[in-house]
Amino acid sequence: MIDKCIASPPGPAKVVVLGTGGTIAGRAAVQGDNLGYRAGEVGVDELLAGIEVPGVALQAEQVANIDSKDMDAGVWRALALRCAHWLAQDVAGIVVTHGTDTLEETAFFLHSVLAPRRPLVLTCAMRPATSLAPDGPQNLRDAIGVAATPGAAGVLAVCAGTIHGAQAVQKVHPYRLDAFSSGDLGPLGVIEEGRVTLAQGWPASPPAAPALLQRIAEQAPWPRVEIVLSHAGAGGRLVDALLRERAQDPAVGVQGLVLAGTGNATLHRDLESAAQRAQAAGVTVVRTTRCPFGRVLASGAEALPEAVDLPPVKARIALMLSLMQAG
Repeated sequence: MIDKCIASPPGPAKVVVLGTGGTIAGRAAVQGDNLGYRAGEVGVDELLAGIEVPGVALQAEQVANIDSKDMDAGVWRALALRCAHWLAQDVAGIVVTHGTDTLEETAFFLHSVLAPRRPLVLTCAMRPATSLAPDGPQNLRDAIGVAATPGAAGVLAVCAGTIHGAQAVQKVHPYRLDAFSSGDLGPLGVIEEGRVTLAQGWPASPPAAPALLQRIAEQAPWPRVEIVLSHAGAGGRLVDALLRERAQDPAVGVQGLVLAGTGNATLHRDLESAAQRAQAAGVTVVRTTRCPFGRVLASGAEALPEAVDLPPVKARIALMLSLMQAG
């Protein structure tokens, strides 16, 4: 790592904490039960009780309180609009408490739509708030510290003392406390006892897209994009079924397909044929890889375009937003 430590700001800094639920806000009937709990039971004000970060003033707001496996466009819309509101105010940064299951998707969505020049930090927990040894309080404190760090920028994820960028972060383990990875590029840095040590610079944000944010605020429903996995024995029946549904009711039919291919985004021949039929029918199709690490090396000769550096769930978001802008 680059030996570049950044202390927390000496003066007061305002950090807004937006709650959306997740395991960090989970509650179990039996103390210490780390599996049989309900996510999204504890309010953000309660999560912040007893958490103090020197030199930081906190303000909390509950946007949602759900299990993040149930994340949908409605919550994304509300969250994006509240983040945009606070980014327009005099705040050092924003923290979003979130479930781990879809954190990488929400992070990439906010990164693509808001392109913040100040830190917007998602944090989470792998154990509920009622655990005998909850990890949420430390993750939340660390996230607040990162959000208040001078010079920090972009959409970030903080978990288990590690700082990830929205473009690279992925959940890679179902129950380990350190459940996230940034793949081949590695994390941006770490936070230890309130001090940030960077391994890389803060991530660059894409160009701001105010028109896209306006479309998100107004458009319902959003373009429908589905993910189809290629595997041994894969066929084209799922794609053909989606095409039949689209023909019967174009208003709710699929508009985009992300194909999670094997290896370098390769596809079973039957699935590839079906995908080409979908493309001919007006469905936008992109290929990516189901491999957890690495990126697709584009040849330029394929009939179906590649989402070169995005895993399937993020490629779906990118395609959905592209269709939204085109519409």
